Amino acid sequence: MSKEKLSIGLNIRRLRKKKGISQDKLSKIADVTYPTIIKLESGGNDNPTIKTLIKIADALDVSIDDLITSI
Repeated sequence: MSKEKLSIGLNIRRLRKKKGISQDKLSKIADVTYPTIIKLESGGNDNPTIKTLIKIADALDVSIDDLITSI
């Protein structure tokens, strides 16, 4: 698993928890599937689309840079 994939997942998890929302709620707000959120946070999604990242960033009210930048 690449460091980039892991850092995206960790960033999503960190930002989601900071907002106090569940994975399920994030999936609904972002209009992506619940398994997609789980796979991203665990580093199991090899190739998230930019469309998916935009939806998640918008749902978390952050920029895409916040999702992809290492902590």
